[in-house]
Amino acid sequence: MKKVVTLVFFLFFQFSIVHTQNAVKDAPVFRDGEAQVVEAFADQSKWLRHDLFVETEFDTDGDGKLDRMHVSVTRPEQTETQGLKLPVIYVTSPYFAGVAPNVEGLFWDVKHELGEMAKERVHPQVKRLGKRPIISNSHIKKWVPRGYIVVHSSSPGTGLSQGAPTVGGDNESLAPKAVIDWLNGRAQGFTELYGDKTVAAYWSTGKVGMTGTSYNGTLPLAAATTGVDGLEAIIPIAPNTSYYHYYRSNGLVRSPGGYLGEDIDVLYDFIHSGDETKRGYNNKTVRDTEMKNGMDRITGDYNDFWAGRDYLNDMGPMKAALLMSHGFNDWNVMPEHSYRIYKAAKEKGLPTQIYYHQNGHGGPPPIRLMNRWFTRYLHGVENDVEKDKRAWIVREGDEQSNPTSYDDYPNPEAQLVILQLKKGGNTNGILTSSKTNKQGTETLIDDYSIPGSDLAKVASSENRLLYTTPKLQGDLHISGVPKISVKVASDKPATNLSVWLVSLPWNDSPQAKITDNIITRGWADPQNHKSLTESEPLEKGKFYDVAFELMPDDQIIPAGQQIGLLIFSSDKEFTLHPEPGTQLTLDLDSTSLELPVVGGRKAFDKVIR
Repeated sequence: MKKVVTLVFFLFFQFSIVHTQNAVKDAPVFRDGEAQVVEAFADQSKWLRHDLFVETEFDTDGDGKLDRMHVSVTRPEQTETQGLKLPVIYVTSPYFAGVAPNVEGLFWDVKHELGEMAKERVHPQVKRLGKRPIISNSHIKKWVPRGYIVVHSSSPGTGLSQGAPTVGGDNESLAPKAVIDWLNGRAQGFTELYGDKTVAAYWSTGKVGMTGTSYNGTLPLAAATTGVDGLEAIIPIAPNTSYYHYYRSNGLVRSPGGYLGEDIDVLYDFIHSGDETKRGYNNKTVRDTEMKNGMDRITGDYNDFWAGRDYLNDMGPMKAALLMSHGFNDWNVMPEHSYRIYKAAKEKGLPTQIYYHQNGHGGPPPIRLMNRWFTRYLHGVENDVEKDKRAWIVREGDEQSNPTSYDDYPNPEAQLVILQLKKGGNTNGILTSSKTNKQGTETLIDDYSIPGSDLAKVASSENRLLYTTPKLQGDLHISGVPKISVKVASDKPATNLSVWLVSLPWNDSPQAKITDNIITRGWADPQNHKSLTESEPLEKGKFYDVAFELMPDDQIIPAGQQIGLLIFSSDKEFTLHPEPGTQLTLDLDSTSLELPVVGGRKAFDKVIR
């Protein structure tokens, strides 16, 4: 009898071991503070993909029903077969369903006098693309194998999402908030656009991280400004953080680089891929009323319309950890967009890091930085990411995957050096840290047809003023936000004012690097010399003090180069194109440049002697 009992017990014990082994769940794996690719999650043929519609708090298409956002989900099969719950990487966009064709007349005509309205432009229609259930395949191969669920959604009024595109309006913040609420069980999701059958996110831990590039990078910030619970971390890449700063510059009507004549209503038409039957109402309500009455291409002043589309004004509730990413030579969404939000988030005491590279638009942080960020704040792994360096800067010539770490940005060792002007700007004036007196005035004549690059290269020109340092005797590290203070007069009631900081001699060779010529740039409207919210016509010959910041930068100018301050009027690539001939006069004794130099005045003087 004893032998029988012993045998039964042994068999039961063996069965328990096998049963326990079979019940072991696949789970995320972490090494060195980063989520690793898990073989069980990497088989794409076993990923579950489905879509749904999340109900929001708003009705922006005028049909009397709360708008629903189209959402798609990609998750490992273990979230169904093993009851595994995972955090979510969430990407939302107005672009997923296609954009309008770039037809002739889509952009505003920029060839007209300042203060005048251009002729009406063309409004093309978007032909909607895409089929259910997949909205996008972005980010899934990167994050699903590492133990995340990836969620996509189309912005209001785009794709199968209801509502109206508002280009920075409140609904573009509340739409991703609703999706995050649904991932946490606080909002309803439905299987159909107009159905009443609900669907729950039972596979979600409720921890959400957002990322994306350009407009797709703006929307994580928009969601974060709502303070929604569950949004733990965001990684915006080249985000547009203020539509005023995107389409205006210090009171000046200025286009984003590469899109001369674009404005907020152009972008509205470009993304409006939603329900064709709702487009008429949306166009009338948003584009032809709110935007037309608020965007003001006449004065370029900052007003309530633009203030409502500036996320810096909405950061009070924000609590998500922020890893910001941008390129210093992004002349589309310029680097001020990321810096202004990074600075404010840091001042709020939020976990913050910033990654800058030396190239143009786009460019995510290295995967290891993103991985550590999401591992810490979505999986809750204590990897000490909050003790890492705050700033990661890709040095000139280095790969974007190999940034150099610094204590912060701007470099804490940078100090502003005041540089003044010595006359000779039509040929080659002097930019110096020494005190200058009685330099008098110098003039330039506006001509939009001459590119800034040509003005920087020619030996002399009546169309610009150029002031340069002596050749650098050693490398000079610039880090921060330069500021220009100009005392200027015009012989016309309105004029453009453009300032470039350049590295000379100009390198025209095919092998020239993006950092070889332009250091940074800025633009302003002298009519706004007192305030961004009010402009006034300039009195002929009267001098006005105009001060404004150039774009943030972190660059090492190599020995043998000269730093040049290039001042001209209309910028062919960015500003309106008035008839050439406006004369600007500069008071040299009241004009200066503040340059943020690592090591300050001592470091600057050392390399120019």
